[in-house]
Amino acid sequence: MALTIIPIFAFVLALVFVVLSLNVIRARRHHKVGLGTGQNKAVERAMRVHANFAEYVPFCLLLLTLLELNQANRFLLIALCSLLLIGRLLHAFGVSMEQERFIFRVSGMVMTFIVIVSAALANVMNVIL
Repeated sequence: MALTIIPIFAFVLALVFVVLSLNVIRARRHHKVGLGTGQNKAVERAMRVHANFAEYVPFCLLLLTLLELNQANRFLLIALCSLLLIGRLLHAFGVSMEQERFIFRVSGMVMTFIVIVSAALANVMNVIL
């Protein structure tokens, strides 16, 4: 079975990853930080936004890919992928702000956790049923 949904969302998420990477580079250059954070809050914030994305997105994509390979409902896949994308964008936006708005950060994490739990549960249900 060919994957048709996950590659599209993986592409968009990859573009977001590159933008977040460029934000880290820009912050490092602007604040003249070669390695680590240089104890600079802006660099640290950019690095954490990027790292958090890198920590969650691959695992989510793995779970979602398994779902698509197991021929899960297309609507469910699109809904979960969309939720992941929106959640990661909200989280990145919220954490990127100097005066962080926790509603964006929390909403983004809740959406990401919903994707993880839902995809994991759907995968287990595929095996059991």
